[in-house]
Amino acid sequence: MLQQTQVKTVIPHFYKFTRKYPNIGSLAKAKEKNIVKLWEGLGYYRRAKNLLITTKILSKFNYTLPTKIEEIQKLPGIGNYTANSLSALVHNYPTIAFDVNVKRVFSRIFNTEEKKLNFEQIKIFNSKKLFTHNRNGDFVEALMEFGSLICKAKDPNCNKCPLKINCKYDKSDEKIKEYRNFRIKLKKIDIFCFINDKKQIGLTKENNLGFLNNTALPKIKNRDISRKKNWKFLKNYNKYISNQKLNVNLYYKFSKKIPKKFKWYNLKENKEFVPSFTKNIISQIEGLC
Repeated sequence: MLQQTQVKTVIPHFYKFTRKYPNIGSLAKAKEKNIVKLWEGLGYYRRAKNLLITTKILSKFNYTLPTKIEEIQKLPGIGNYTANSLSALVHNYPTIAFDVNVKRVFSRIFNTEEKKLNFEQIKIFNSKKLFTHNRNGDFVEALMEFGSLICKAKDPNCNKCPLKINCKYDKSDEKIKEYRNFRIKLKKIDIFCFINDKKQIGLTKENNLGFLNNTALPKIKNRDISRKKNWKFLKNYNKYISNQKLNVNLYYKFSKKIPKKFKWYNLKENKEFVPSFTKNIISQIEGLC
């Protein structure tokens, strides 16, 4: 849940999720639609699906996580950072999980730009100095927290830093400049909503949208300038999803029938999962019915 989602957002969802599925065994028996529904509000639903697939894989091995980082990385949705985190937290393996915060810490210690550092080599060459304890899981978490709370991206708290005696960034008059290439991609789309007098909206899972594949959405197309015959224009608005800025033209029409592969959903409540993106659209059209 913490992949690309803030802790304060995750906490209530985590408690709700673990009350429903208190262990891997109960989770492995769950249905995907129930997991995705419970994940509602966290976004990036591929994480929920990968979590379920992984538990089913682990069920074949007595629910035991592999000990080798390379094997952990073969599980769905798990990359180098997550594999190293799990290895330390679950197996107490001496390693470091290099997320954005931890990379910044080491970059400042050497006063060298991140792109010029080989973090894996740093870990290997300094292993005798780094892993002098038997609390490797705590060490991984401590580095993340240190980067988040002390060695912050903006206004690092160098006066309280216990590492400043070895920190070249603190001592240098020519401190490295840190750059983050985070470009917002603009995408223009048209959204078409079938609605009826029963306060329902027609949704489909057949849209080819990378960030919301296989979820219930209205008809969505890339923007074109052609006349939208029989469709009524409602409004234009912007919606941000991750690093995408979606400029949306929202259209609607009342219809008793909907195309194949569409299904009627209630505008108010649905037992099936509906992503927040769709809920935002529904909130803008429900006053029309």
